[in-house]
Amino acid sequence: MIEDQIIDRIVKRIGRQAPRRSRRASPDLILGIGDDAAIVRPRAGADWVLSSDFSLEDVHFRRSYPPEAIGYRSLARAVSDLGAMGAHPEFFLLSISLPSERTGPWLDRFLAGMASASRRYSLQLIGGDTTRWAKVAIAITVIGRAACHRAIRRDGARAGDRLYVSGQLGAAALGLAVLRQKKRTGSMRFAVGSRCPKILRQHLYPAIPIELGIHLAEGKIASAMIDLSDGLSTDLARLARASRVGARVFLDRLPAVPVPAPLARGGLDAIDLALNGGEDYGLLFTVPARRAARVPGSFRGVPITCIGEIVPGRGVKLVGSDGRERRLAAAGWDPFRQKR
Repeated sequence: MIEDQIIDRIVKRIGRQAPRRSRRASPDLILGIGDDAAIVRPRAGADWVLSSDFSLEDVHFRRSYPPEAIGYRSLARAVSDLGAMGAHPEFFLLSISLPSERTGPWLDRFLAGMASASRRYSLQLIGGDTTRWAKVAIAITVIGRAACHRAIRRDGARAGDRLYVSGQLGAAALGLAVLRQKKRTGSMRFAVGSRCPKILRQHLYPAIPIELGIHLAEGKIASAMIDLSDGLSTDLARLARASRVGARVFLDRLPAVPVPAPLARGGLDAIDLALNGGEDYGLLFTVPARRAARVPGSFRGVPITCIGEIVPGRGVKLVGSDGRERRLAAAGWDPFRQKR
Protein backbone atom coordinates (compact mmCIF):
# COMPACT_ATOMS: atom_id res chain seq x y z
CA MET A 1 0.00 0.00 0.00
CA ILE A 2 1.44 3.40 -0.98
CA GLU A 3 1.42 6.48 1.24
CA ASP A 4 -1.42 8.28 -0.57
CA GLN A 5 -3.65 5.24 -0.06
CA ILE A 6 -2.83 5.19 3.64
CA ILE A 7 -3.64 8.89 3.93
CA ASP A 8 -6.93 8.36 2.07
CA ARG A 9 -7.75 5.60 4.53
CA ILE A 10 -7.07 7.86 7.52
CA VAL A 11 -9.14 10.69 6.01
CA LYS A 12 -12.03 8.35 5.25
CA ARG A 13 -12.05 6.92 8.78
CA ILE A 14 -11.39 10.06 10.83
CA GLY A 15 -10.63 13.17 8.78
CA ARG A 16 -14.12 14.08 7.60
CA GLN A 17 -15.68 13.41 10.97
CA ALA A 18 -17.19 16.51 12.56
CA PRO A 19 -17.06 16.91 16.36
CA ARG A 20 -19.87 15.22 18.28
CA ARG A 21 -21.02 18.42 19.99
CA SER A 22 -22.14 20.10 16.73
CA ARG A 23 -22.01 17.51 13.92
CA ARG A 24 -20.41 20.22 11.80
CA ALA A 25 -16.93 21.64 11.41
CA SER A 26 -15.71 24.26 13.86
CA PRO A 27 -16.12 27.85 12.64
CA ASP A 28 -12.44 28.33 13.59
CA LEU A 29 -11.32 25.90 10.86
CA ILE A 30 -10.61 27.66 7.56
CA LEU A 31 -8.79 24.80 5.77
CA GLY A 32 -8.47 21.19 6.93
CA ILE A 33 -6.93 18.07 5.40
CA GLY A 34 -5.97 18.16 1.72
CA ASP A 35 -3.31 20.86 1.48
CA ASP A 36 0.24 21.35 2.79
CA ALA A 37 -1.06 22.67 6.10
CA ALA A 38 -4.29 23.42 7.92
CA ILE A 39 -5.49 26.96 8.58
CA VAL A 40 -7.33 27.92 11.76
CA ARG A 41 -8.53 31.37 12.78
CA PRO A 42 -9.12 31.80 16.52
CA ARG A 43 -12.29 33.58 17.53
CA ALA A 44 -12.14 36.80 19.52
CA GLY A 45 -11.71 36.41 23.26
CA ALA A 46 -10.21 32.90 23.07
CA ASP A 47 -6.81 31.44 23.88
CA TRP A 48 -5.52 28.43 21.97
CA VAL A 49 -4.18 25.64 24.21
CA LEU A 50 -1.77 23.22 22.50
CA SER A 51 -0.02 20.03 23.57
CA SER A 52 1.70 17.04 21.97
CA ASP A 53 2.14 13.44 23.02
CA PHE A 54 4.04 10.32 21.89
CA SER A 55 2.71 6.76 21.95
CA LEU A 56 5.49 4.32 21.09
CA GLU A 57 5.45 0.57 20.60
CA ASP A 58 7.29 -1.25 23.41
CA VAL A 59 7.18 1.89 25.56
CA HIS A 60 3.51 2.89 25.85
CA PHE A 61 1.92 -0.24 24.37
CA ARG A 62 2.80 -3.73 23.18
CA ARG A 63 2.26 -5.37 19.82
CA SER A 64 -0.15 -7.78 21.54
CA TYR A 65 -2.58 -4.95 22.45
CA PRO A 66 -5.81 -4.72 20.42
CA PRO A 67 -5.30 -2.16 17.62
CA GLU A 68 -8.57 -0.47 18.64
CA ALA A 69 -7.16 0.16 22.12
CA ILE A 70 -3.88 1.53 20.75
CA GLY A 71 -5.78 4.02 18.57
CA TYR A 72 -8.17 5.04 21.34
CA ARG A 73 -5.62 5.47 24.12
CA SER A 74 -3.13 7.33 21.90
CA LEU A 75 -5.63 10.13 21.36
CA ALA A 76 -7.09 9.99 24.88
CA ARG A 77 -3.63 10.34 26.43
CA ALA A 78 -3.00 13.46 24.37
CA VAL A 79 -6.38 15.10 25.08
CA SER A 80 -5.81 14.62 28.82
CA ASP A 81 -3.45 17.63 28.75
CA LEU A 82 -6.30 19.82 27.48
CA GLY A 83 -8.53 18.60 30.32
CA ALA A 84 -5.80 19.52 32.80
CA MET A 85 -6.01 23.15 31.69
CA GLY A 86 -9.79 23.30 31.40
CA ALA A 87 -9.74 23.73 27.61
CA HIS A 88 -12.40 22.66 25.12
CA PRO A 89 -10.90 20.12 22.67
CA GLU A 90 -11.06 21.33 19.05
CA PHE A 91 -8.51 19.80 16.64
CA PHE A 92 -5.70 17.28 16.43
CA LEU A 93 -2.78 16.42 14.14
CA LEU A 94 -1.76 12.77 13.72
CA SER A 95 1.71 11.66 12.65
CA ILE A 96 2.23 7.91 12.48
CA SER A 97 4.98 5.55 11.38
CA LEU A 98 4.26 1.87 10.91
CA PRO A 99 5.64 -1.22 9.14
CA SER A 100 4.14 -2.28 5.80
CA GLU A 101 2.47 -5.37 7.31
CA ARG A 102 0.33 -3.14 9.52
CA THR A 103 -1.16 -0.97 6.78
CA GLY A 104 -4.10 -3.32 6.15
CA PRO A 105 -6.59 -4.72 8.70
CA TRP A 106 -4.44 -3.64 11.65
CA LEU A 107 -4.60 -0.01 10.49
CA ASP A 108 -8.37 -0.20 9.97
CA ARG A 109 -8.86 -1.41 13.54
CA PHE A 110 -6.44 1.21 14.89
CA LEU A 111 -8.33 3.97 13.08
CA ALA A 112 -11.67 2.65 14.36
CA GLY A 113 -10.41 3.06 17.93
CA MET A 114 -9.04 6.52 17.27
CA ALA A 115 -12.28 7.57 15.57
CA SER A 116 -14.18 6.45 18.67
CA ALA A 117 -11.95 8.64 20.87
CA SER A 118 -12.26 11.62 18.50
CA ARG A 119 -16.06 11.38 18.72
CA ARG A 120 -16.01 10.99 22.48
CA TYR A 121 -13.80 14.02 23.02
CA SER A 122 -15.13 16.17 20.15
CA LEU A 123 -11.83 16.42 18.28
CA GLN A 124 -11.48 16.97 14.53
CA LEU A 125 -8.45 15.67 12.62
CA ILE A 126 -6.96 18.47 10.50
CA GLY A 127 -3.61 17.04 9.31
CA GLY A 128 -0.43 15.17 10.12
CA ASP A 129 2.12 12.90 8.44
CA THR A 130 2.78 9.22 7.65
CA THR A 131 5.93 7.19 7.06
CA ARG A 132 7.21 3.62 7.22
CA TRP A 133 9.21 2.33 10.15
CA ALA A 134 9.95 -1.00 11.82
CA LYS A 135 7.66 -0.27 14.78
CA VAL A 136 4.53 1.78 15.33
CA ALA A 137 5.21 5.31 16.54
CA ILE A 138 2.38 7.80 17.04
CA ALA A 139 2.79 11.53 17.62
CA ILE A 140 -0.34 13.57 18.29
CA THR A 141 -0.74 17.32 18.67
CA VAL A 142 -4.01 18.48 20.23
CA ILE A 143 -5.43 21.99 20.03
CA GLY A 144 -8.01 23.28 22.48
CA ARG A 145 -9.77 26.53 23.19
CA ALA A 146 -10.24 28.41 26.45
CA ALA A 147 -11.64 31.82 27.28
CA CYS A 148 -8.87 34.38 27.63
CA HIS A 149 -6.96 33.96 30.89
CA ARG A 150 -9.20 31.08 32.04
CA ALA A 151 -6.89 28.12 31.32
CA ILE A 152 -5.69 26.64 34.63
CA ARG A 153 -1.93 26.38 35.14
CA ARG A 154 0.24 24.39 37.54
CA ASP A 155 1.66 27.40 39.32
CA GLY A 156 -1.43 28.82 41.04
CA ALA A 157 -1.53 26.75 44.26
CA ARG A 158 -1.14 28.65 47.53
CA ALA A 159 -0.70 27.59 51.16
CA GLY A 160 -4.09 26.76 52.65
CA ASP A 161 -5.57 25.41 49.42
CA ARG A 162 -7.32 22.04 49.55
CA LEU A 163 -5.92 19.23 47.36
CA TYR A 164 -8.27 17.04 45.27
CA VAL A 165 -8.12 14.14 42.82
CA SER A 166 -10.75 12.83 40.44
CA GLY A 167 -11.44 9.18 39.81
CA GLN A 168 -9.78 6.12 41.30
CA LEU A 169 -6.03 5.99 41.75
CA GLY A 170 -4.06 3.02 40.44
CA ALA A 171 -6.73 1.58 38.14
CA ALA A 172 -4.61 1.85 34.99
CA ALA A 173 -1.54 0.37 36.67
CA LEU A 174 -3.67 -2.51 37.94
CA GLY A 175 -4.86 -3.17 34.39
CA LEU A 176 -1.25 -3.15 33.16
CA ALA A 177 -0.32 -5.70 35.84
CA VAL A 178 -3.17 -7.96 34.71
CA LEU A 179 -2.03 -7.68 31.08
CA ARG A 180 1.49 -8.66 32.09
CA GLN A 181 0.07 -11.69 33.90
CA LYS A 182 -1.96 -12.59 30.81
CA LYS A 183 1.17 -12.37 28.69
CA ARG A 184 3.02 -14.73 31.04
CA THR A 185 0.18 -17.24 30.96
CA GLY A 186 -0.43 -16.89 27.20
CA SER A 187 -4.07 -15.74 27.64
CA MET A 188 -3.98 -12.37 25.84
CA ARG A 189 -7.33 -12.78 24.06
CA PHE A 190 -10.13 -10.59 25.41
CA ALA A 191 -13.03 -8.45 24.21
CA VAL A 192 -12.36 -4.92 22.95
CA GLY A 193 -14.13 -1.57 23.16
CA SER A 194 -17.13 -1.31 25.46
CA ARG A 195 -16.95 -5.07 26.12
CA CYS A 196 -13.39 -4.83 27.44
CA PRO A 197 -13.16 -6.25 31.01
CA LYS A 198 -13.52 -3.50 33.61
CA ILE A 199 -10.18 -4.30 35.25
CA LEU A 200 -8.38 -3.53 31.96
CA ARG A 201 -10.49 -0.60 30.80
CA GLN A 202 -8.66 2.36 32.34
CA HIS A 203 -5.35 1.16 30.90
CA LEU A 204 -6.62 0.28 27.42
CA TYR A 205 -9.49 2.80 27.06
CA PRO A 206 -8.74 5.59 29.57
CA ALA A 207 -11.63 7.84 30.56
CA ILE A 208 -10.56 11.49 30.50
CA PRO A 209 -12.55 13.95 32.70
CA ILE A 210 -12.63 16.73 30.10
CA GLU A 211 -15.97 18.13 31.29
CA LEU A 212 -14.73 18.37 34.88
CA GLY A 213 -11.64 20.31 33.83
CA ILE A 214 -13.78 22.77 31.86
CA HIS A 215 -16.15 23.17 34.83
CA LEU A 216 -13.27 23.93 37.21
CA ALA A 217 -11.79 26.48 34.78
CA GLU A 218 -14.93 28.27 33.66
CA GLY A 219 -16.31 28.36 37.19
CA LYS A 220 -13.02 29.82 38.50
CA ILE A 221 -12.94 27.08 41.12
CA ALA A 222 -9.45 25.53 40.86
CA SER A 223 -6.27 27.50 41.54
CA ALA A 224 -3.89 24.97 39.97
CA MET A 225 -4.30 21.70 38.08
CA ILE A 226 -2.37 18.87 36.40
CA ASP A 227 -3.38 15.53 34.91
CA LEU A 228 -2.31 12.31 36.61
CA SER A 229 -0.28 10.82 33.77
CA ASP A 230 2.87 9.71 35.62
CA GLY A 231 1.54 8.90 39.09
CA LEU A 232 0.34 10.99 42.04
CA SER A 233 3.77 11.16 43.71
CA THR A 234 5.44 12.52 40.57
CA ASP A 235 2.67 14.80 39.30
CA LEU A 236 2.01 16.36 42.72
CA ALA A 237 5.73 17.10 43.06
CA ARG A 238 5.57 18.91 39.70
CA LEU A 239 2.56 20.99 40.73
CA ALA A 240 4.12 21.88 44.10
CA ARG A 241 7.43 22.79 42.48
CA ALA A 242 5.74 25.01 39.87
CA SER A 243 3.71 26.76 42.58
CA ARG A 244 6.69 26.96 44.99
CA VAL A 245 4.76 25.37 47.81
CA GLY A 246 4.69 22.15 49.80
CA ALA A 247 1.88 19.58 50.12
CA ARG A 248 0.54 17.07 52.63
CA VAL A 249 -1.31 13.94 51.46
CA PHE A 250 -3.37 11.89 53.92
CA LEU A 251 -2.88 8.19 53.35
CA ASP A 252 -6.31 7.15 54.60
CA ARG A 253 -8.06 9.50 52.13
CA LEU A 254 -6.55 8.04 48.98
CA PRO A 255 -9.23 6.58 46.63
CA ALA A 256 -7.05 3.58 45.85
CA VAL A 257 -8.22 0.88 43.46
CA PRO A 258 -9.09 -2.44 45.18
CA VAL A 259 -6.55 -5.11 44.27
CA PRO A 260 -7.96 -8.64 43.79
CA ALA A 261 -6.70 -11.07 46.41
CA PRO A 262 -4.65 -13.27 44.01
CA LEU A 263 -2.75 -10.21 42.75
CA ALA A 264 -2.30 -8.86 46.28
CA ARG A 265 -0.81 -12.21 47.33
CA GLY A 266 1.57 -11.84 44.41
CA GLY A 267 2.88 -8.59 45.84
CA LEU A 268 0.70 -5.97 44.15
CA ASP A 269 0.00 -3.17 46.66
CA ALA A 270 -2.98 -0.83 46.29
CA ILE A 271 -1.24 2.13 47.96
CA ASP A 272 1.85 1.79 45.77
CA LEU A 273 -0.37 1.70 42.67
CA ALA A 274 -2.28 4.77 43.87
CA LEU A 275 0.85 6.79 44.57
CA ASN A 276 3.16 5.67 41.78
CA GLY A 277 1.16 3.74 39.17
CA GLY A 278 0.57 6.41 36.53
CA GLU A 279 -1.66 6.61 33.43
CA ASP A 280 -4.86 7.20 35.41
CA TYR A 281 -5.38 10.53 33.57
CA GLY A 282 -7.57 11.88 36.32
CA LEU A 283 -7.21 15.47 37.54
CA LEU A 284 -5.13 16.61 40.48
CA PHE A 285 -6.18 20.12 41.46
CA THR A 286 -6.11 22.66 44.27
CA VAL A 287 -8.94 24.88 45.50
CA PRO A 288 -8.78 27.81 47.93
CA ALA A 289 -10.54 26.98 51.20
CA ARG A 290 -13.16 29.69 50.61
CA ARG A 291 -14.26 27.90 47.42
CA ALA A 292 -14.15 24.33 48.79
CA ALA A 293 -17.94 24.22 49.21
CA ARG A 294 -18.24 24.54 45.42
CA VAL A 295 -16.43 21.23 44.84
CA PRO A 296 -18.98 18.40 44.50
CA GLY A 297 -18.43 14.85 45.70
CA SER A 298 -18.74 13.74 42.08
CA PHE A 299 -19.15 15.36 38.68
CA ARG A 300 -21.07 13.56 35.92
CA GLY A 301 -20.33 10.23 37.55
CA VAL A 302 -16.65 10.97 38.24
CA PRO A 303 -15.87 10.83 41.99
CA ILE A 304 -13.87 13.71 43.50
CA THR A 305 -11.85 13.24 46.71
CA CYS A 306 -10.06 15.72 48.94
CA ILE A 307 -6.74 13.99 49.73
CA GLY A 308 -4.73 16.73 51.41
CA GLU A 309 -3.67 20.33 51.57
CA ILE A 310 -1.12 22.80 50.29
CA VAL A 311 1.33 24.08 52.92
CA PRO A 312 4.16 26.62 53.05
CA GLY A 313 7.66 25.46 52.21
CA ARG A 314 8.82 22.80 49.80
CA GLY A 315 8.37 19.06 49.25
CA VAL A 316 5.51 16.59 49.58
CA LYS A 317 4.73 14.72 52.79
CA LEU A 318 2.61 11.60 53.24
CA VAL A 319 0.64 11.56 56.51
CA GLY A 320 -0.14 8.13 57.93
CA SER A 321 -3.27 7.17 59.87
CA ASP A 322 -1.21 7.61 63.05
CA GLY A 323 -0.43 11.23 62.15
CA ARG A 324 3.23 10.58 61.39
CA GLU A 325 4.67 12.29 58.34
CA ARG A 326 7.25 11.02 55.89
CA ARG A 327 8.64 12.42 52.68
CA LEU A 328 6.78 11.23 49.57
CA ALA A 329 9.39 10.58 46.90
CA ALA A 330 8.48 11.16 43.26
CA ALA A 331 8.50 7.48 42.28
CA GLY A 332 6.05 7.49 39.36
CA TRP A 333 6.76 6.91 35.68
CA ASP A 334 9.93 8.39 34.17
CA PRO A 335 10.77 7.24 30.61
CA PHE A 336 14.48 7.87 31.17
CA ARG A 337 14.53 5.73 34.32
CA GLN A 338 12.09 2.91 33.64
CA LYS A 339 10.57 0.56 31.13
CA ARG A 340 6.93 -0.45 31.29
